Order: sequence, then structure tokens, then C-alpha cells
Amino acid sequence: MDSGIAEAYLWYVSVPLAAGFLLDSLFGDPLSKAHPVVMIGRLITFCEHKLYKKGRRELARGAVLAVIVSLSSAAVGFLAVRLASAVAGRAGGCIASSLICWSMIAAKGLKTESTKVQNALEMNDMNEARRAVSMIVGRDTERLDAAGVTRAAVETVAENTSDGVTAPLFWMAVLSVPGLCFYKAVNTMDSMIGYKNERYMLFGRFAARLDDVLNFIPARVSAFLMTAAAALLPYTDADSALRIYIRDRKKSASPNAGCTEAVTAGALGIRLLGPAWYFGKLYDKKYIGDDLREAGPADIAHANGLMYLTSVLMLAVCEIPAAVIIMNL
Repeated sequence: MDSGIAEAYLWYVSVPLAAGFLLDSLFGDPLSKAHPVVMIGRLITFCEHKLYKKGRRELARGAVLAVIVSLSSAAVGFLAVRLASAVAGRAGGCIASSLICWSMIAAKGLKTESTKVQNALEMNDMNEARRAVSMIVGRDTERLDAAGVTRAAVETVAENTSDGVTAPLFWMAVLSVPGLCFYKAVNTMDSMIGYKNERYMLFGRFAARLDDVLNFIPARVSAFLMTAAAALLPYTDADSALRIYIRDRKKSASPNAGCTEAVTAGALGIRLLGPAWYFGKLYDKKYIGDDLREAGPADIAHANGLMYLTSVLMLAVCEIPAAVIIMNL
């Protein structure tokens, strides 16, 4: 590899990857009105207001929104790093890349919010448990009992291990900041307009399918690494994780979410998914995992432990090119 390209990779990809993950692990999400994901969300809302029209060409209009939002996000990320590099050299570009990477990773935020659910369950405060879990899931939570709240929280941690942590690390490693911003824009669109309801069935379809494409590889790599993580943790079963992954990963409506959900269900020895209410309508989802025992609050902590170790393993995999570069300098 050309030495200039190698050095650029270290400055703009490798170091920001490690720094972004470390900053998130230490400090969590840098909440502010200028947060990149908040800005992406506002752009999606603005474009939806301008483009959505019931009737003909809903799919095409939704595709236009997806192209505008994803490419704009990638361009802004690219220009931010270029501007920082122009002002302060490679160190400036490295810092800008690290800060953007930090803002796009959600490991600590996921752990913090799901732990609020666990704490409420342990205090037998079901009203607070339902309120807390409603902050991190899209389903209706009013009907959930303690086991249902627990499963919802565990499912969210399992799915977002890939969506919120390992997939951003993957795309940062592959395509640097523009790729990371592109991915995060698509993932945010999926969470905002990717629903299969009357309004978004056609309008949000392109964004939802693009999200499926971008998550296809990261979800499967994450499932493999999560199975490895299950072999290293004292409270998880790697053999069961692999067995349930092979058997149940396709039972989810999502072609990708079922990968990490199946591994988590097998690793913890519980059953996930099943019938759930969304917007007042009951959806008869298939179960994932074996009904060996009822899910309990401790499973939320165990799912978070599995998420963090899986994320560390993904970071290690993403840093392999940097290790090769360093050894050949």
C-alpha cells in the first residue's frame, strides 16, 4: 500500500474508530441541538413535509427523500473533515473524524436507557418500567407485563448491537466518515419512515430496503462475533447461541435484526419476539429462541454485557488493517 494512503487511513479511519468508541464508552452520547443525528432527523422531517403526497408516485417521492438525505449527510461529513484538515492539518481532520464517529455510536446510551428499565423492574415499578421501555422501543407498551417489558428491552439491545454500534464501526472502517454518515442517515430514515403502516408503506419503502442492504453484512458479522462473545462470558451459552441463530434467524420480519436477536435469545436461554402491539394493532410475530424460562431483569444486564463485548470484538476486527499497516511501516 502506498505510504500516503496508509498514513491517511491511520489518521482518518483507524485512530478515529478507536477514539470514537472510547469516547462513547466513557461519556455516552454528546447530546446537543447540533448533534449530527438530530440534524439528520430534522432534514428527514423537512424533506418529508416537502415531498410526501398521498397517491401516485409515493414510492418515487420516498426514494428521492432517501437519496437527498443520505448523500447530503455523507457530503456534510466529508466537508467537515476536509475543513478541519485545511485549518489544522491531519490532526484537525483526525479530531473531527473522531468526534463524528463518537456521535454516531450508541453503546453507552443503549446501556443507560435499558438499565433504567432494569432498575424499574427490580423495584417492581411497572408504570416506570413501561415508560422507560417506551423510550427505546417502537411497540405499544401499555399492555406489557414484567416479562414482556424485559423481552422488549433485551430485543432492543440485541438489535441495536448491530444497528447502533457494530454497523457504524463497520462502515467507518470501510468508507471512513462519509460512509459512516451515509449509513447513519439511512438507519435514521428507517427508524422514522420505515414503518409498514398506511402512511409509510410506499413512501418509506426505499429507505427501509436500503437499510436492509447496508445492514446485511454487518448484522451477520455481528452475529458471528456475538457468538464468540457468548463463549467468553460466564453467563451465556455459545452452543445454544449458534444453534438458535441457525434455526431462528429468519423468523424476524427484518432480514437482519433476527441475526443478533437469535444469538442473544440462544445465549441467554430465553424466548424473544412473539406477538406485539404497534399503533393499536396486534402483529402476530414468530417467537425466537426456546421457552426454557421467563425473562428477568438480569437478562437486560447480560444482554448489555454481550453487546459491549461484541462491540469490542468488532472494533478489533476493524482495526486489523491498521495493525497490518503499522507492522509494515
